[in-house]
Amino acid sequence: MNNLHNDQKCSSTNVILHAFDWRYEEVSQQAEKISTLGYRSVLVSPPQKSMKKEGETKWWQRYQPQDYRVIDNQLGNTSDFTAMVAALAAVGIRTYVDIVFNHMANESAVRDDLTYPCSTSLAEYQANRSYFEQQKLFGDLSQPLFTSDDFVEAFGIKDWKDKWQVQNGRITGGPHDPGLPTLRSSPYVIKQQQQYIQALKDLGVKGFRIDAAKHMSIEHIQQVWTDDLAQGVHIFGEIITDGGVSKEEYQLFLQPYLEQTSLAAYDFPLFHTLYDTFQNNQSIRALINPYCYGEALAKSRAITFAITHDIPNNDVFLPLVMSEVNEHLTHVYVLGRDGGVPLIYSDKNTSNTLSANQQPRWQDAWQSKPLQNMIRFHNAVHGTRMQNVLATDEQLAFYRGDKGIVAINNANEAAVLTIPVLSGHQNAKFIDTLTDHSFTVKNATINVKLQAKSAAMILIHK
Repeated sequence: MNNLHNDQKCSSTNVILHAFDWRYEEVSQQAEKISTLGYRSVLVSPPQKSMKKEGETKWWQRYQPQDYRVIDNQLGNTSDFTAMVAALAAVGIRTYVDIVFNHMANESAVRDDLTYPCSTSLAEYQANRSYFEQQKLFGDLSQPLFTSDDFVEAFGIKDWKDKWQVQNGRITGGPHDPGLPTLRSSPYVIKQQQQYIQALKDLGVKGFRIDAAKHMSIEHIQQVWTDDLAQGVHIFGEIITDGGVSKEEYQLFLQPYLEQTSLAAYDFPLFHTLYDTFQNNQSIRALINPYCYGEALAKSRAITFAITHDIPNNDVFLPLVMSEVNEHLTHVYVLGRDGGVPLIYSDKNTSNTLSANQQPRWQDAWQSKPLQNMIRFHNAVHGTRMQNVLATDEQLAFYRGDKGIVAINNANEAAVLTIPVLSGHQNAKFIDTLTDHSFTVKNATINVKLQAKSAAMILIHK
């Protein structure tokens, strides 16, 4: 499987806006602004049939598929989705989608069979045939997509370090929850999933995030993503680990995925390195080249981030939410380094987490001035080499080719970083994109004064 010819290798930048739980119509309305701010891709919640009702449904219900063959959920339908893809493409933005192939919806509270979609939905398809034919992506809506033969034996995962259990058992909410029915990786199931992917590609989708990839066998992933199907798209898996190569979760789940596929993945090893550096005030030297120590993924395969949707919305991951200042420094590093594709999280206040000014913390962060400036820096220096010029336990500075400088002070007190300028740059202008502050070259150096726990992203104008 060769995924190295996809959008990830394009020379253009590719900062991803994760429009988590946004309605497709809202993404369309914001398309021009998203483009203006420098984003180049938008990741949206799963485009499939899932629970829909008057009022609201929970975010996690978007991750419980009822049918792949139509898009009809709380966020919109196929018509809304198609219009969104077109609106984004018109301003140069790629559409990425979440796909959920490990399991189907837990509907045990209302029925005891494993027919998907359920008989009520099938009857609704026939009663509203014109509407659902318009929303259809593929297949015959008079027949179910899956039946009981398409699922593995039902049992809940108890040991999350037992690889066989994790990849065959049901994800449950506890001993009294029947859990999410786990699909077999049979030829029939694989074919339906491939038809779904192809239908989305035909609509113009350019990227796929594999939800719950940790729970899928490598064989299942390999069988779905043939070379033809992977052609021209960026694919990355969600495999949550508690760190890099020294951690058991990495060895059990992420390492085989990286060794046996060429797909990208969320860089949880780097995230934990950043968390330890900023939130736990460990030495910032760890960020000089974390890949060398197995604490980051290869730059060509990494999706880098400061927060994902699972972290604030699941109790088990809540301790990984950083303070706002440490999240800011993480974004500086992620958008300042070379390699990896940065993903910026935004939601509809799903977790009810408030910022220091008592506003929904991630609802409008995607369009905040600091992130705008960081993305501007990232896009300006994209493709240039990262070269370290200063490193202590509390400060780090590196060049991005001859176009920019990133300087970070992780100390709890102010510091002045003396940074040598490159040959021929004595007359250049050095301007911090975060503050608009300019620096004067003196004795072939610039002095960058940083307040406690702050940073500069300096563009060099020759």
